[in-house]
Amino acid sequence: MTQQRFDKAIALIDAVNSEDPNRETSEGKDWSKELLYSHRMSDMLKRYEPDTDDAIKLAVRSQHIQRWKSPRSDYPMNRKGYHQWRAGLYKFHADTVAGLLVNVGYENDFIERVKQIVGKKSLKTNRDTQLLEDVVGLVFIEHYMLDFVGRHPEYSDEKWIDIIHKICNKMSGRAHQFVLAGYIKLPESLAVLIKKEISE
Repeated sequence: MTQQRFDKAIALIDAVNSEDPNRETSEGKDWSKELLYSHRMSDMLKRYEPDTDDAIKLAVRSQHIQRWKSPRSDYPMNRKGYHQWRAGLYKFHADTVAGLLVNVGYENDFIERVKQIVGKKSLKTNRDTQLLEDVVGLVFIEHYMLDFVGRHPEYSDEKWIDIIHKICNKMSGRAHQFVLAGYIKLPESLAVLIKKEISE
C-alpha cells in the first residue's frame, strides 16, 4: 500500500509537470521543461543521499511543480518584486503538491512535512529543507549553470564569483565536499572558480 501510494503520487507529479508548454531536449529526447527538471532532481538525490524517505523524495520531485503557472512577469521587475515572486512560488509549489498528496491518501502530518520542505521553511535548521537546497544547488551547477553562462557573456569573473558564492552559501558543507570530490560535472569555464569558492 505504501509503495502503491508513493508511485501514484510520483505519477501525478509527473503528469502535471508534463503539461509544461516549455520544451527542452536532453540526450536526444524532447521533454517538458519542468518534467525534465524534476527527473534530474530525483536522479541527483539518488546520487547524493540514496537512503532517504518518501517525504523527501516527493518534495525533491515537486520542487518546481507547475512553475510556469507563476511567471516572474506577474510581479514588479525590481528586487522587491523578485523576492515577492520567490515567496509566492514556495507557497504555490507547497500547496500544489499538498493537493496531489491528499488525493492519494497521505496523512496530514506527512503532507505538512512535505509542504515544509517544498516551502523552504527553516533552511539551515531543518535538515530536510537543507537536503532539498543541496540537491537544488547540485542540479543547477551540473545541468543549468553552463546555459546561464552562455546567456550572460558580459559577466566578469567578479560577477561570477558573487553568483557562485550565493549558490554555495545555500548549500551545506557536505554538498561542498560532494562537488570537490568530483561527483558532479562542473561547467568547464567556471570549474576553477567553483572549486576555489567552495575551498575558501
